[in-house]
Amino acid sequence: MYGKRNPPWFLWVVGVLSIPGILVSCVSPAAKEKRLAPPKVSAELRLDTIKQYVSEDPARAVHLIGVYEVLYGSPHAEAQDREMTETLNALKTEAIDHLKTSQEVAIQEQRWDDAASLARSLANLGIAVANTGNEPDFILAYAKQQLADGNDLGAFLSAVQAHGLQPLHLDDALLFLERAVAVKQRRTAAFFLAIVDQEQEASNTGGEISEAFRHYAQGQDTATDMIKGVATVLVDRGIRIERGQGIPDRILGSAFFVDASGLLITNYHVISSEVDPAYEGYSRMYIRMGDASSPRIPAKVIGWDKAMDLALIKAEVKGEYVFSVVDRIIPQVGDTVYAIGSPVGLEKTVTSGIVSALGRRLLQIGDVIQIDAAVNHGNSGGPVVDKEGRLVGIVFAGVEQYQGLNFAVPAERLAAALPAMIQGGKAERPWLGLTVSETASGAEIIYVAPFTPGAEQQIKEGSYIKYINDETVEEAPQGTLIPALQDILFPTRPGELVSLETTEGNRYILRSVPRPDVPLAEAAKRDSRERMTAPLFGLILAPSLGRSFSSSYLVKRVIRGSIADEAGLSEQDPVSIKGLRVNEDEGYALLQIRVKKRLTGYLETSMQLPAALASPDTL
Repeated sequence: MYGKRNPPWFLWVVGVLSIPGILVSCVSPAAKEKRLAPPKVSAELRLDTIKQYVSEDPARAVHLIGVYEVLYGSPHAEAQDREMTETLNALKTEAIDHLKTSQEVAIQEQRWDDAASLARSLANLGIAVANTGNEPDFILAYAKQQLADGNDLGAFLSAVQAHGLQPLHLDDALLFLERAVAVKQRRTAAFFLAIVDQEQEASNTGGEISEAFRHYAQGQDTATDMIKGVATVLVDRGIRIERGQGIPDRILGSAFFVDASGLLITNYHVISSEVDPAYEGYSRMYIRMGDASSPRIPAKVIGWDKAMDLALIKAEVKGEYVFSVVDRIIPQVGDTVYAIGSPVGLEKTVTSGIVSALGRRLLQIGDVIQIDAAVNHGNSGGPVVDKEGRLVGIVFAGVEQYQGLNFAVPAERLAAALPAMIQGGKAERPWLGLTVSETASGAEIIYVAPFTPGAEQQIKEGSYIKYINDETVEEAPQGTLIPALQDILFPTRPGELVSLETTEGNRYILRSVPRPDVPLAEAAKRDSRERMTAPLFGLILAPSLGRSFSSSYLVKRVIRGSIADEAGLSEQDPVSIKGLRVNEDEGYALLQIRVKKRLTGYLETSMQLPAALASPDTL
């Protein structure tokens, strides 16, 4: 579906060049090293506030203890400081005890997903949970609970997640294998069969798998089979008026079954009018399983993840074919793929192509696959599979500045996104308030948004991330460092404790908060335009002390590959900001500057720099 996914990109607007004066702005060495300071935390933090949260929200209390130490300085040896240290330590111990108690209650009530969430917070505090259980145990228990309740999709996803943390035992793998065969999910059955074979080989056990099970799991679905699991999505938005005439307003897309109960996956932008509170018009959604003569089946949105452009919908129809989402298939450039969908309403269309590229950074979180299989208006939300019939990705089309190029959200990211969407409503993702740049030295924090967990604990801009939740991504291939960091945070819940360590040895324990729909738009409302040039345009500024040029800033650094870099700006260029316009509805920001480019003889130039607000470089 082609639509306004991203705003149009503006061309560079270059003003009249003026002959520069002989003298250049005089800047002191100190000013050259200095950069614009983030806003200070203005709210006074009291111990009473921490005490209030100890029992109500112990994770918040732990976070605030770190904030308190930042605001009032680290305690030293003086008597008053020793007393403060003892008080803070006592409050932290009490908060941790409340976290442990909350976990014990969750276990007693068999709220396994809550128990797993608390286990992650405790682990980031360095607290051993051997007596109560570990995260993989809770996730596996949740998977079995979902299986018993008949929620196959949730059961399979949780079982795969548990296996990724700690290999499944033979009996557990057999349990999920049997269900996969029973509900005719061949690729899911193949996944658990591989685990069974590995466990039997490792333990040298001779238990035999039913020949029927093995035959089914090792078979291959055909394109004819998979077509039965793909539907056309129609969103009726009534009538729109153009040039005085009423025109039917219809959104066309594709979807595919991920559970026989009628759950399907499509793109968020296909169904956005169904759930977007800013949309005030008429909107009704249907799916169609055949051609134009087939009946429309009413459908509803279960959950959605705007940052990933994914949505989970449900219709009262049983899927004849269900796509497996448990495979962790990462295709290679040049691999053959097939896209299935309803281009321009032509149902059950299959097109072929190859994987053109990996790691394209077009969404807020993670990266996407570029494919050359032909897709058109109506393909959005359809499946992309490989030659073995394994789900590779989900088509999203219509990126305005990339006309003629086609992309797919990787299937592994769909699997990670689904558990939150199954819960219903908007999928909340964690947010620390950091903008990161990948450099030769690692992941550099170039911006900390105000009034966020990172700002509260005054994480330093210019520092490098070494660990998140004690995981490192130092060996991530070039260009994938930021998505790898996002992948560590992605499965966690807002409100959990996150550990972050920088290369300088500073360790922070932060309580994450829900990620804003457009993080940098929210930051722009609270921060100065001078500081917003870093996350939006890759332009890091320092105050200028010069008077001979009207500029009040000096370019301290230009992030490589950024908009500022492409515009030809460089270090030590004097800059004057004339305006910053943020259009949240259209999703872009426009910076107006006057600059004397050092590399062009300090010619004074007026420029307009555009930037998308949906930055893919935020944590």
